Amino acid sequence: MYTIGQVASFLGVSRDTLKYYEEKELVKPKHDAENGYRKYNAYDIHDVITTNFYRELDFEIKKIQEIRQSKSVADLEHVLTQQEAKILEEIAYKKHLLEKVKSVKEDYYKVKEYLGKFTVTEMKPLEVKGEITGYAAYEEYETIRNNTDSLKKAVTLMSASRVIDFDEEGMKANRFIVVRNIEDTDKDIEGEVLAHPKCIYTVIEDGRFVNGEKDIDHEVGDSLLKIAKENGYELIGKAYINILLTTYEETLERVFLEMYAPIK
Repeated sequence: MYTIGQVASFLGVSRDTLKYYEEKELVKPKHDAENGYRKYNAYDIHDVITTNFYRELDFEIKKIQEIRQSKSVADLEHVLTQQEAKILEEIAYKKHLLEKVKSVKEDYYKVKEYLGKFTVTEMKPLEVKGEITGYAAYEEYETIRNNTDSLKKAVTLMSASRVIDFDEEGMKANRFIVVRNIEDTDKDIEGEVLAHPKCIYTVIEDGRFVNGEKDIDHEVGDSLLKIAKENGYELIGKAYINILLTTYEETLERVFLEMYAPIK
């Protein structure tokens, strides 16, 4: 017979874990009638090892209890198949999450490189999945939810793009569209496709930290016209603005936006 301390030591588990297993009736050591100390025999130790085995496979305690309540080999195969499917789903989710993190890091590098600067580049193809009247049109966010690649299927504004029409006199119109990136392997494209091989690309900052609640629309058009004039580009009078990152300073948000302005 072994004490709880001895079992904890040679099995590499804590006393609290052993007590928890006992509470869940996964192991049932005898208690000394005189001093109340737990006494573990070889079968008890085997029960702890078996429980550890299933915990290692990421089975929940409730599922281990079900297995312990009598599962045939055939039943166990079904349980293991279910767990395999669950783990594969989690792996796929983690891979998707990793790609998201990498994408946000790329956005950070865009901010670092192009804030207040510009280059000429392609705006990669986007499929238009819907339209909303504005970022504050909360009742319309179902359009975003239904057409987003958000991991949690919650509303984020990363898939919403603002489209501005302007000329030398200023902004003429603007709208908000819900878009998704088109991959090379995409075959089933239902919505309008936006693609521009040459655009002025820059990153600008908005948000209450730098602008209070001031409207910067006129600044967007003015800055594009200035860049185009100084470098001999002919704009088509349209700009696409996407949110890259939002962070906070002195409790006020700093919003970094990327802007594509197609040129002829």
